[in-house]
Amino acid sequence: MSGAESAGRKLVSVDFEVFGHVQGVCFRMYTEREGLRLGLVGWVKNTYSGTVVGQVQGPADAVEEMKVWLSKEGSPSSRITRASFTNQRTIDKVELSGFRTRF
Repeated sequence: MSGAESAGRKLVSVDFEVFGHVQGVCFRMYTEREGLRLGLVGWVKNTYSGTVVGQVQGPADAVEEMKVWLSKEGSPSSRITRASFTNQRTIDKVELSGFRTRF
């Protein structure tokens, strides 16, 4: 493992889905803000089933911090019951640009 990887600079990508009262409470906007604050790229969108899904990419340590935020914090009015993270993988470079809400 290189020094950069041990310092959390390894790049990762992960898909997420957040369950609970997460629509109509500015969850997507706050997710965008938090992702940008952490220096991540990605996207977020509402689903017809009432969840919020998306993908985040960036340094492993920042992605882990985002996973905690998505699991426990969210927007001020949200009530998260659980968050699911899938397809986590190491990437050589980020595959997205910016952090956007998709419709």
